Amino acid sequence: MTPDRTAAAIQARRHATQQKLQQVRDAITWLHRGKAPLTYPAIARRAGVSRTFLYENSDARALIGEAITKTAGQRAQAQAETDAQQEASWRERALNAEAALKAAHTEIRAQRHHIAVLMGQIRDLEKDWPQETAQRATTENTALKQRARQLTHDNQTLEERLQAARSNNRFADRRIAQLEAQLADHTHRP
Repeated sequence: MTPDRTAAAIQARRHATQQKLQQVRDAITWLHRGKAPLTYPAIARRAGVSRTFLYENSDARALIGEAITKTAGQRAQAQAETDAQQEASWRERALNAEAALKAAHTEIRAQRHHIAVLMGQIRDLEKDWPQETAQRATTENTALKQRARQLTHDNQTLEERLQAARSNNRFADRRIAQLEAQLADHTHRP
């Protein structure tokens, strides 16, 4: 690469960085005017830059740190909003898991009812059936019982997954809060 091309590439990179920093300033101003919480994701979305840029660029971090310091009162509101989003995400997953459990319970009840109907039919017709017909009905009955056992097992698995998802979400919430606190402490140190 020639020195002119290298210099031009460096200048283009600097210009792009300065543009992104101006977008960050504009986003901070816009969010501040709208009394919206100043968070890295919100600033990144509004500025049209990546969160990686915000975390890696020291000027961007400084801009955000100053803005957060100036709006310390809004931090509690931002935390509450973040918590609400995380809880909404957790609730969504929990509701999905509970819906799957309800569907499994419904299917199990339907299969049990179907088995009961078939058992009644078997008893009623068993007297008139030849041996191989009775054997076929017994085989179908066994298959239905296995299906019911499988659905019961699937239901237990879904319940365990729901519990695990709830546990993972609680752990993730605590970890995110710790990381945000560390990031805030790190950002505010001289």
